[in-house]
Amino acid sequence: MTSTPSTLSSKRIYIQEVVTRDGFQAESAFIPTEEKIALINRLSRAGYAKIEVTSFTSPKAIPMLADAEAVMQGIDRIPGVEYTVLIPNLRGAERALAVGVDEFNLVMSVSEAHNQANLKMSREDSFQGLSSVITLAHSEKTAVNISLSTSFGCPMAGMTSLPDLMHWVDRFAAAGVRGITICDTTGMANPAQVQAVCEVVQKKYPALQWTLHFHNTRGMGLANALAAVNTGINRFDSSLGGLGGCPYAPGATGNICTEELVHMLDLMGFHTNMQIDALLDCSKDLQSLIGRILPSQLLMAGKVDRLHATPCQP
Repeated sequence: MTSTPSTLSSKRIYIQEVVTRDGFQAESAFIPTEEKIALINRLSRAGYAKIEVTSFTSPKAIPMLADAEAVMQGIDRIPGVEYTVLIPNLRGAERALAVGVDEFNLVMSVSEAHNQANLKMSREDSFQGLSSVITLAHSEKTAVNISLSTSFGCPMAGMTSLPDLMHWVDRFAAAGVRGITICDTTGMANPAQVQAVCEVVQKKYPALQWTLHFHNTRGMGLANALAAVNTGINRFDSSLGGLGGCPYAPGATGNICTEELVHMLDLMGFHTNMQIDALLDCSKDLQSLIGRILPSQLLMAGKVDRLHATPCQP
């Protein structure tokens, strides 16, 4: 059942940053390791619940994140912040365990076409491989989250049906994951669809840690986030400055922008625990780091409490 604004406005919303993994993975120029570490250290003190630091994918597959071990070993681990990493397979899991990550974030697509394009294997093969990673994680007492890409739609296969999504939700829930991230990988979701999905998954698995991951490809990212909040969802992935996007999804653009999401929620009275001014400073410096303007409207316009001098009358 959808909650009313009065019952939601004081609740805690947990913000989870993905810029140094999802954002950096598709950059054309390698971000120096020391710059990644410095940015993560700044973000760690900005109020996040979780930071996705990097990916333990093969350096040949994602050369921009070839320094995964060095980054994990170089960052300051701030109490209260979880440091998660993307894990593609058992080899990646073993590498991640060696540097003491807090959580494995696994990924596969609900869409067969997208899974083949992204991971070069069938969904069933992905599930079997990830099941082995989950078994290893359990033996090492490491938390596991599964991110289900194209949960709302795939540009190659069309809109994703709720039964198709729930098939994989059910299988991973049975495998014992701590959390599931419902991903709008290419920005095809709309608020009504988001509401329907969020209500169903929370009702069936209320004990799971649910996260929503939106892209702003068609300008509905924040509207979709608000629709999810109104059903009781309290965890969101977002990317500083809106950087990021799926390299295997035609037409995909960046993730929802962290500072815009926080600004909206804070104005509405939700408790995000985030330091918005620190986010804006980091976003501004990120533009210099990658050498181009980010799609953050808030970075350009400023917060709503930013006042301007009255224009002089002639």
